[in-house]
Amino acid sequence: MTRLFVYGTLKRGCRSHPLIANQVYIGETRTVPGFRLFHLGQYPGMVRSPDSSSSVSGELYLIDGACLQALDAFEGIPEGLYSREWIELAPPSEAAFAYLYLLTTEGRQPLDGTWTE
Repeated sequence: MTRLFVYGTLKRGCRSHPLIANQVYIGETRTVPGFRLFHLGQYPGMVRSPDSSSSVSGELYLIDGACLQALDAFEGIPEGLYSREWIELAPPSEAAFAYLYLLTTEGRQPLDGTWTE
């Protein structure tokens, strides 16, 4: 099982949540400061922003291997849209994988750290 932090359409109540609905929900959490969230149209993208004091809210899950493989394809890892990277989370959470957006965020609307549909 792999720890995965989700912050967008995979969260409970959002349209892509059925992809992880059968996985183990741990709870709500945030990243440590140094991450920013951008509105990309139908979904958000999180990027590292080391000089920023902002953080991103989301949910933590335990994901099995088959689901993780399916999520990698869903998130566009083969196309270079996102990468799955190990990130630090705010205490009392520790760390988890998350999908980080790889393309430019220039001209994209920054969000306050929370995605809602």
